[in-house]
Amino acid sequence: MKAAERIRLAIEDGIRTGALPPGTVIDEAEFMRKYKISRTPLREAMLQLQAQGLLTSQPRGGMIVTKMNLQQLLALWELLAELEGLCARLACERMTDSERQQLEQVLEAAAPVVEANDLEAWKAANQKFHELIYRGCRNPFLREHIFQIRARTGAYRQHAFGAVGHLQSSWAQHRDVVTAILSHDGAAAYKAMVRHLSPGLGVQGFASFVATLPQELLA
Repeated sequence: MKAAERIRLAIEDGIRTGALPPGTVIDEAEFMRKYKISRTPLREAMLQLQAQGLLTSQPRGGMIVTKMNLQQLLALWELLAELEGLCARLACERMTDSERQQLEQVLEAAAPVVEANDLEAWKAANQKFHELIYRGCRNPFLREHIFQIRARTGAYRQHAFGAVGHLQSSWAQHRDVVTAILSHDGAAAYKAMVRHLSPGLGVQGFASFVATLPQELLA
């Protein structure tokens, strides 16, 4: 893997997981030291991330992780829900029987995690669940677009999850998706996944999300 691609993936992962929250200044010297690369591949990676909308250049030089206002955030969040719904519908049509069984096993394995209210373990289980569906949809371009939006909205969605989400309700929503996929019901799989990822949290839920969202994350 080229150095530019390696550093691009590292920065993108940091943005998606919240390790590099919106507004973070990209410390070029630190990245060059940490990954033992020159400035050229680092700048190449940063320009690619800027083209994806993940980084924003500053008037006096350098780049920061892109911030969004609430309108931009909700627009991307709505799009993510629709794309994830499409992904679930395609996976419902294209998954093999063994892949469906594996998805059901991942759901069942997450039940003790939910019971223990283990947020970190749930994040890993949630990622595995969605990755199986991305793979099952057999559309790498759709997966790529979903990953880009997840990266841009990751830090914000984490705060929303803490404010209005519960492991039990998220697991129940996963169960609805799995039930639809096992039944080969593409329309139901789409609806269940859109409902799972939808930013429509209700007036009280959305107000709670906005109230707890650190203002330094917003543009």
